[in-house]
Amino acid sequence: MASRPVFLPAFNGRQLVQERSFDFPWAPGFAEVQKKKNVSALHNAAKRHGIEKILEISSKSEEELGKRLSAFSLKVPLNSGKFPLESVYQGSKTFEKHGPFPEVFRMTPREAKRFIREINAGNLVRFELDGKRFPLSPKNAFYDWLYIRALVEHADWIEKNVHYDGFTDIEFNPTKQVNCQARAFAEFLSLLSRSKLQVAANDFDAFAEMLSVV
Repeated sequence: MASRPVFLPAFNGRQLVQERSFDFPWAPGFAEVQKKKNVSALHNAAKRHGIEKILEISSKSEEELGKRLSAFSLKVPLNSGKFPLESVYQGSKTFEKHGPFPEVFRMTPREAKRFIREINAGNLVRFELDGKRFPLSPKNAFYDWLYIRALVEHADWIEKNVHYDGFTDIEFNPTKQVNCQARAFAEFLSLLSRSKLQVAANDFDAFAEMLSVV
């Protein structure tokens, strides 16, 4: 058995996202068919608790929309152009001994992750992007902010065409990882419904304050 979260947009209240975790039988292995089994099992568990329409946001999604909303597919607009979200996130990392790494922006997401993983530059101390510094706290703020910025120009289309109750990312294990594209998309929908999307996308500090509210 395993437990994984489903993220639901919160259209009112203090928090942007509601997180609900469900237990389901886990199919071990790295094959894509096994991961899709896990997606289906998680969604079925959530449906038994009243969450009907669920979208898996990852390269393992059965739906094209879920694949397109993956952080490996999205691009973030910067002063110097548009680059893969995951590559920007990795290249913005600044360590005790070295960083940031803007040359990483032009790498593929997998190349960027491998490049940063192999660097021995001490502890991560902050992020730096377009001449600005960003803190490590809230833990998922910088990643989620990049994700939201990548989708802002598609807000009208998303508002008209994306209608789900909850979102998952089967690769995300909350006991081991911090960032989750499914949670970031749920935040995006909450901000859109509250007419705070532009403020959050343009002002990291304002977005981080929204995340910090408990």
